Amino acid sequence: MSSFKNPIVGLCQQASFLISAAKVDQCPLDSGLEVAFAGRSNAGKSSALNTLTHANLARTSKTPGRTQLLNFFTLDEERRLVDLPGYGYAKVPIPLKQHWQEHLEAYLSSRNSLSGVVLMMDIRHPLTEFDRLMLDWAQASSMPLHILLTKADKLAFGAQKNALLKVQREVRQGWGDTASIQLFSAPKRQGIEDAQRVLANWLGLDEPAAEA
Repeated sequence: MSSFKNPIVGLCQQASFLISAAKVDQCPLDSGLEVAFAGRSNAGKSSALNTLTHANLARTSKTPGRTQLLNFFTLDEERRLVDLPGYGYAKVPIPLKQHWQEHLEAYLSSRNSLSGVVLMMDIRHPLTEFDRLMLDWAQASSMPLHILLTKADKLAFGAQKNALLKVQREVRQGWGDTASIQLFSAPKRQGIEDAQRVLANWLGLDEPAAEA
């Protein structure tokens, strides 16, 4: 496989915070292209977003459930990344959970500029109820979905591969070709280029043809 300068890298390096939205009607103008990052609380979503953009866009915390808004980051005039609220943290008050669910569903179902969703799953605890709901939604709406099995560094190499194969098999059996799946580790910078290729494709950035 040849190496090349992925066009998404330069854009990500100049990414900047745009706006936070508690409701869909507070989101930026629905034009251009955007990719959303979703995941259960403490699945490593903010760390993955920061690593992929080579920036500290999303706040990381050892306390799950800190991302409570839809946070938009601009790459250029036509492209954005969106950090969606983490979901499923037990200590979050029920009314807030309901608010998250209501507005997360509204965003996913109504956003015309959404071109793909990156779903983070902790490799040690994949395919939670939330993950399955996201897969159901992606399949029903024909929305491209790419799964990052995060925190891969927590497992030995062989265990990583076994976990990947197991999730691939279960997703294929339950949802067909709805999602693509890869290993990812923010601390070890594992899987960054593969994920960036997906982002580049979804955001309409042409890549050079790969050489044999």
